[in-house]
Amino acid sequence: MIRLLVASALLVIGAGLIVISSIGLIRLPDVYNRMNAVAKSGSLGLICVLLAVLLLLPGPRTVLVGLVAIGLQLVSAPVGGYALARAAYRAGSPLADSTRYDELGGRVPAAPRRPGRG
Repeated sequence: MIRLLVASALLVIGAGLIVISSIGLIRLPDVYNRMNAVAKSGSLGLICVLLAVLLLLPGPRTVLVGLVAIGLQLVSAPVGGYALARAAYRAGSPLADSTRYDELGGRVPAAPRRPGRG
């Protein structure tokens, strides 16, 4: 009974974090803030859902697959968010008006343009 309640709470928290992540993707002002919202709250929401699955379906295979999925999520989400933000910055994506300063300010070269591309 306790396991079911904890799993239900984790599912609700995970789904809520994923919804917050999707709202952030729509409402935040620039690409950098959007990627931050998706990388952090989306991955935390997925981890909560995976932990709930581990509680609902206990078994050696489920534990192995769940822990591998959680580990990969913890490693790949920050790296992917960083890579996308760097690519957006190099492509010249504008910062939000509320951004106070640009720490990279010209230290990162723009992406080279290929001939024949708009």
